[in-house]
Amino acid sequence: MISSSVFARYARALADVTLERGEDPAVRRDLDTYREIFRQVPALLAAFDSPAVQRDAKERVLGELLSRYPVRQSSANFLRLLLSHHRIRYFAEICDAYVKTVNERQGIVAGQVTTAAPLGAEELAVLRESLFRATGRQVSLSTATDPDILAGVVVRIGSTIYDGSVRTQLDEMRRRLAQK
Repeated sequence: MISSSVFARYARALADVTLERGEDPAVRRDLDTYREIFRQVPALLAAFDSPAVQRDAKERVLGELLSRYPVRQSSANFLRLLLSHHRIRYFAEICDAYVKTVNERQGIVAGQVTTAAPLGAEELAVLRESLFRATGRQVSLSTATDPDILAGVVVRIGSTIYDGSVRTQLDEMRRRLAQK
């Protein structure tokens, strides 16, 4: 396993190019497309990583993929670079580092919101606005559900947790009653 600093180096290089050219949204879509391809066909990454497969065969396969699933030139060059530097097996980790790098440069922080039931688009928008007021930064939210929290929300931004769940409130009440 290679260090996360290597992931970050590739991510920064791609971010430099895409932000300078204003290509970030399109490149993110391209990366998501290939992330899904590699997720659905893990044998592709295994073949790309295998020393038993000739380099020119790997390049041909990647070329065929790029012709079947076309992407921006920046994205195609990035995939070729990862292949030639024997880093394509870390594609998902490098993509994650890329998103984190671009978000940091744009002043966006990542957050995880957990609710008992899925939130609607309007509720998410209200939550994002509340978090913007609380943090002073745009928040990109990923969502999850956990019926054990009963109701309310739990938001994690970095190492900070905003816990407004009914489960936590009930546990706190139980703890206080047990002390008396």
